[in-house]
Parts: sequence; structure tokens; C-alpha cells
Amino acid sequence: MRKEKLLDSDHSKDVFAYFGLAVYYSQALEQQLANLLMLMKLSQGTIPSEEDFTELYQRKLSSSLGQLVQEIQHYFPFSEEETIQLKEVWKQRNYIVHDYFKERIQDTFSPAGRSRMIRELTSFKDQAQALERKLQGYSRELYRTLGLEKDFTPTRSDKS
Repeated sequence: MRKEKLLDSDHSKDVFAYFGLAVYYSQALEQQLANLLMLMKLSQGTIPSEEDFTELYQRKLSSSLGQLVQEIQHYFPFSEEETIQLKEVWKQRNYIVHDYFKERIQDTFSPAGRSRMIRELTSFKDQAQALERKLQGYSRELYRTLGLEKDFTPTRSDKS
């Protein structure tokens, strides 16, 4: 009974909220990678028709973060630092999504452990968000270069 009350506390709910934010920003990063990849393909003239574009875009949206990170490196000239950041966020994202609570379950039962978890999840969220914003900037620049700026529709995180 005591463990149930701990997990229902506001502090515990904060852990889950920050976990949700971490996952949200990793998905926003995936979306920006797919967008940037498609813009790069457009800029290189490698997509022959609108139908091909739509089909390829749908496939990219179902790609994993790791697949997108690997593929975008063939098309976009990231700096070495940006490449390291992308790979680190990819690695951390996989840990958070697949193993975080399995390995950190004991920390959920103490205020100090939960506070540590919130700091870790916030740090990851901040890294993923910063990288996603950087990719948005690259996408905006490609939109301008391709003459598509009138078609640019801001995403949710563009507005924040």
C-alpha cells in the first residue's frame, strides 16, 4: 500500500510527465530529421514525382530515429559536433524508451531518486529540443533556397 501511495504522489507524477516530455522531443527530432531528409532529396532533384515524394515521406515518417540519423548523414553536411550530438541523443533516447524504468525503478520510491530522474529527463529533453530547433533552422533555410517558404507551416515547437 505504501509503494502505491508513493507512485501516486505529485512528485512521482512529475517523473512521468518529464518522461513524456523527453519522448515527445525525441519524436519531434525524428520528425525534423524526416523533413530535412526530404528537403535534401528535393534540393538534389532525386524525387521524380509528387506521388513518389508522398510515398517516400510516409516511409520516412515510419523510420526509427536511428535509421534517420544514419541516413541523413549521407545527405546533409553536419559538423562533427552535430553528428556526435545526434548519435548521443539517439543513444539516450533508446535507453529512455527501452530501459530507463527497468533500471531506475528503485529511484521512483524516494524523493531524492525521483529528483535525480527529473534532472536526467530534463537534461535529455533540453538536448533533444535544442537539436530539433537547430534542424528546424536548417529546414527553413532549405525552404528558402528551394523557393518554398510560402509553403512552410510551423510545427508545434516552432511556436514555443
